[in-house]
Amino acid sequence: MDCVFEHLIFSNECMIKQEYGCRHYKRKCKIVAPCCNETFDCRHCHNDAKQNSIEIDPLDRHDIPRHEITRVICSVCDTEQDVQQNCISCGVCMGKYYCSICKFFDDDILKNQYHCEKCGICRTGGKDNFFHCDKCECCYSNVLKDSHICIERAMHHNCPICFEYLFDTPRDTTVLPCGHTIHLDCVKEMERHFQYSCPVCSKSYCDMTCVWEKLDQEVASTPMPQMYQNKMVWILCNDCGETSEVNYHILAHKCTNCNSYNTRQTRGRSHTSCASQLV
Repeated sequence: MDCVFEHLIFSNECMIKQEYGCRHYKRKCKIVAPCCNETFDCRHCHNDAKQNSIEIDPLDRHDIPRHEITRVICSVCDTEQDVQQNCISCGVCMGKYYCSICKFFDDDILKNQYHCEKCGICRTGGKDNFFHCDKCECCYSNVLKDSHICIERAMHHNCPICFEYLFDTPRDTTVLPCGHTIHLDCVKEMERHFQYSCPVCSKSYCDMTCVWEKLDQEVASTPMPQMYQNKMVWILCNDCGETSEVNYHILAHKCTNCNSYNTRQTRGRSHTSCASQLV
């Protein structure tokens, strides 16, 4: 009898320790979507199926209203119940981190989740490590508290590269020196393609001094034909915003104010950006 009892305890422990959740979160419950009354592992799974899938009629696409979730299903005993941290049937903790406002469960507490009242959602990284900017209307790392450029509702838009909504994205985001936000992996993808300017405002987001010096050499070693040597064009600098009149060159045009080659021709034969030609 004791052996049977011990076996049952061991079986229950193994059942609880097995992997639950989805690729987004580790948790021991599923949510019942109030919008379509279907069951999903998490809100991202719902949105992937109901918003991002090409199989869904565009008129039927929708995101889940996360704050309106009222029912969950325990992944251990399959009991449907009101939203709460512990299952009313088997007593299992459905998420070590639980937010009753966002109806959010997660067993991976190493993320240091916290609920930001001003954002109205849960974030990761630890509350003490972030501050909420009232003008940008989002949370930023304390490192940026006295140095970031405020842009109204800075993260309430889609990533300019992948077009995923940034405000509640589960992916890491970064703030460029110009103040615009973008997914961190999207920035790295840009750099793999030698793109070093903000896709929103075209300002350089890293030190380009070495590149500009190399361009100085290339421009100097590539004299223009006689008929173009006195040709002048007006340019706008994407980095400092100044306009200037410079000698036309087929390779690039240098800003006379900040020495940047991240410029675009505003008056002349073409209207292409020199920055795009460089990269």
